[in-house]
Amino acid sequence: MFKKRFFIGLILLLFCITICWSDAGIIKVGMVRAGSIDDKSFNQGTWEGIQKAGAEFKLDVTYIKTNGNTEADYLKEISNLHDAGFKMIFCPGFKMQTAVYQAQQKYPGTKFVQIDGKPHAGDFKPLITKNTVAVIFAEHEAGFLAGVAASIQLKDGEVGFIGGMAVPEVQRFNWGFQQGIIYANDNFTTKIIIKPDNVVYIGTYTDVAAGQQLAAQMFDRGVKAIFCAAGGVGIGCINEARARAKVGQKVWIVGVDRDQYWDGIYEGEKSVVLTSAVKRVDQGAYAMVKALKEGKFPGGQTLVFDAKSKGIGIPENNPNLSKEVQNKVAQVLAELQSGKIIVSDQQGSSIK
Repeated sequence: MFKKRFFIGLILLLFCITICWSDAGIIKVGMVRAGSIDDKSFNQGTWEGIQKAGAEFKLDVTYIKTNGNTEADYLKEISNLHDAGFKMIFCPGFKMQTAVYQAQQKYPGTKFVQIDGKPHAGDFKPLITKNTVAVIFAEHEAGFLAGVAASIQLKDGEVGFIGGMAVPEVQRFNWGFQQGIIYANDNFTTKIIIKPDNVVYIGTYTDVAAGQQLAAQMFDRGVKAIFCAAGGVGIGCINEARARAKVGQKVWIVGVDRDQYWDGIYEGEKSVVLTSAVKRVDQGAYAMVKALKEGKFPGGQTLVFDAKSKGIGIPENNPNLSKEVQNKVAQVLAELQSGKIIVSDQQGSSIK
């Protein structure tokens, strides 16, 4: 009888240990977001990468939306995730840089992934601790490819640029885009012009109406296509282009961050989005979760996702670009990946 009870007790003990070990072994990955989860930008891209990793590696994943856009709002939700046992927390967006700066030191046992920024104390002097990795993208290369593609497709005429805030990430899109125009003019006999009056940083990412009004002004001045790197402001630009396309006017938008073709639909499957300067944020997020799972988390580092790592580009499918144009852009991309073409991330610099 004693042996039977001992055996049953041993089985129950092993079962308990197995269950407890299983629960303890589940990696919980969270994300703090300040805007919409379907923003067609880095929030959505980050979450899609986390979801993919969660499904593949059987992880517990979730996100929390902040109630405001202050450092205190971000820290509150980071703390909530930490207290709930989340050992990896993604913080997409440059606005969260100072919050991550504090959180990485307050919670040294938690892994932080800063997307599109580097943690700092408000002085823009990055401090990336061993439990944090900063993931940034070569926006200048993405803008360059979009500039080349738009220029070759349009052949001639004026284009414009509308940015949100004049922060480095947005500025690099603009500088790369302008270098792409110059490259196309020099190498593909295009005649594209971008005037200073048609390069504007509007100072916000949320004013849709202002974006539509500004786009209308540019189109009225004869601009054929506008590259919009301005979040919700860009949606306003797309709305203006769609309204004009519906009455037969041929105007275009170059999208940003994600493939925005479907946002520009105005009839059937016709879209006003010529192409998009894509940052593959989903790949960056997925790669960080995978690295954690494999025990290779690159803490203390800044990782740049660029053309060589296939972290930027234009969409694989570009219905508004001819096959010939797509082939030429693919050739330019290959030269960018090989280092034959070097795009500067500084204003006024030229391509090498």
